[in-house]
Amino acid sequence: MTAGPNTVESPSREANVRRVGAEISRYGLALVIGWIGVLKFTQYEAQGIQPLVANSPVMSWLYEIFSVTTFSSLLGVVEVTTAALLAVRPWLPKVSAVGSVLAIGLFTATVSFLFTTPGVVDAAEGGFPWLSMTGQFLIKDVALLGIAVWTLGDALAATNSGGRKSNVAS
Repeated sequence: MTAGPNTVESPSREANVRRVGAEISRYGLALVIGWIGVLKFTQYEAQGIQPLVANSPVMSWLYEIFSVTTFSSLLGVVEVTTAALLAVRPWLPKVSAVGSVLAIGLFTATVSFLFTTPGVVDAAEGGFPWLSMTGQFLIKDVALLGIAVWTLGDALAATNSGGRKSNVAS
């Protein structure tokens, strides 16, 4: 293999792309969770999540304790807190790891709705793989779950190295 003029630059370019991708992933995840969390304080969003929660065998009992709007507001507090915790990774990686664990829990719950909510697939089009609007809304959370798992690994790597290390160049 012959070394060309760009051989030295390639690893640096690759590391920069990974670093930018990591920043977009972390802060994009925080933005998405935070924005959706703020929406949980609206009647529109509370009513929007009601069928998802009500049809979940794991979560439906919550409506026996909380009203639809109260549960939505509590969820909003959890989501906004999660977003803030994710964002503090450069300064407090251990705290950010807690945010990542919360995000993993949030997205695991949301992905479970794919299996418990009626109408996720469009039966008129023959069912799977034709997702209904609800199914399309939920499926993106599989990718967000993956990003949350990555942010946990990144925060743990930074914790183990005194806050400096990011596993983006690994």
